[in-house]
This record gives sequence, structure tokens and C-alpha cells, in this order.
Amino acid sequence: MRKVIICTFLTLDGVMQAPGGPDEDTRSGFEHGGWQKPVSDDEVGAAIAGWYEDSDAMLLGRRTYEIFASYWPTADPGNPFTDRMNGMRKYVASRTLTSVDWQNSALLEGDVVDAVRALKASDGGDLNVVGSGDLAQTLMRHDLVDEYRLTVHPVIIGTGKRLFADGAIPTGLEPVSVSTTKGGTVVGVYRPNGKPGYGSY
Repeated sequence: MRKVIICTFLTLDGVMQAPGGPDEDTRSGFEHGGWQKPVSDDEVGAAIAGWYEDSDAMLLGRRTYEIFASYWPTADPGNPFTDRMNGMRKYVASRTLTSVDWQNSALLEGDVVDAVRALKASDGGDLNVVGSGDLAQTLMRHDLVDEYRLTVHPVIIGTGKRLFADGAIPTGLEPVSVSTTKGGTVVGVYRPNGKPGYGSY
């Protein structure tokens, strides 16, 4: 059984929107695009590279697919991640796209939940959900997420799209590994382990 792994960069207040650049995603008047670069470091890069060691495909929503497809095919070939991103299989969830041109990309057919269940049951490596907030929330609602790999950076944005938005399903998490980089970013890997517990003091 293949694992579905959500791989996401977050601010300390949980915002995932537009970490990569000012014009990456300006929906709802978002003005903080590119927030990740000033608070990232080499240890974050090494951790992210490790996220892909056992994965051979990505699950992408339409918006993230379009951002990646406009960048990676012509990205610096000297960047060791360029070949990895271009070479991996990409499965794209979209209600509006009729074709995908980035190499090794395919549109998911039919209901996205059924399609991801079928992918999980197929042969192959793990499936990384990168960015793609709406897709990630759909998968969380249908109990299809096996693991979260998150970098939580030392910056507060205050507005923007959050991975765990209002209406997120209450879930307990088992920490697999958690570390802090020299720049203060928390790199955490967590697995869902049922409903959260409750108590009192």
C-alpha cells in the first residue's frame, strides 16, 4: 500500500500560501508571497530532499501544478532538485484542466477521492501532496493521509490560506521525527493515530 504524504511549508501561525515568491499566489489580496526564503536555511533544504527518497510521484492540485509547470521545466539544470521534480510522476486533480503538458504528468480521472484510493492500492512508491491546499484538505476529510511532513518557519503572517483551516477533522498525531534547524525552523514528521484525547488539570 502506497502512503499519501502531505509535504508543506508553514508559517508559525499555520499559513501555507505562496511561500516561493511574491507573485506565486495572490488570491484574496495576499501580499506576503515569498515569505519562506528569508527564514530558510541549508538544513531545511536537506530535510526537504529527504522527503522524496521513498516517493516516486506527486499529487498536485491545479494551481500548484500550474505554478510548478511554469518553473521546473526551465529551472537551473545545476540544481539537483530540477531533474527530480521533472522526472517524477505527477498526478493532477483538476475540474477545469483538459490536458497537462509537463513531462510525466497525468490528470486524475473521475472522483478525486476514488482516484487517490486507487493510487494508494497500486504498486509504487509513496505519493507526496506538495502545496495543493484544497486537495490536501479533501484528502484529510476522507482519511486518506498517512503522514504529514511539515516545516514550520519562524515568521507570523496573520492572513492567508492555512493547511489546517476551520473545519479540519480533529486528529491525534504520532510524532515520527521532530528537529529544529539552526535558523529556528521546526521540521516535523507526524502520522495520524486516531481521534485526539481530552483531559483536564
